[in-house]
Amino acid sequence: MTRLILLTILLIVIARLFWRLMDAVIAGARGEQRPGRRGGTPVKLVRDPVCGTYVPPRAALSVTSGGSTHYFCSEECREKFGGQ
Repeated sequence: MTRLILLTILLIVIARLFWRLMDAVIAGARGEQRPGRRGGTPVKLVRDPVCGTYVPPRAALSVTSGGSTHYFCSEECREKFGGQ
């Protein structure tokens, strides 16, 4: 009797996982974004003008010149930009 109960629970868990997977695959195929499973909000990335790397503005080094701000992935890229 115990085996039957455990087997039933196992089958229910497997079925639930399978349907969650299929739901995610279908949502992905439609291009839908599923709400907040991973938490967090999307961050707009900025492009380093020297090497082309995309970096989040809060983590990037920056220089403001001519009324516009330029973002860099490293000190080396910032120095190369200043030397141009």
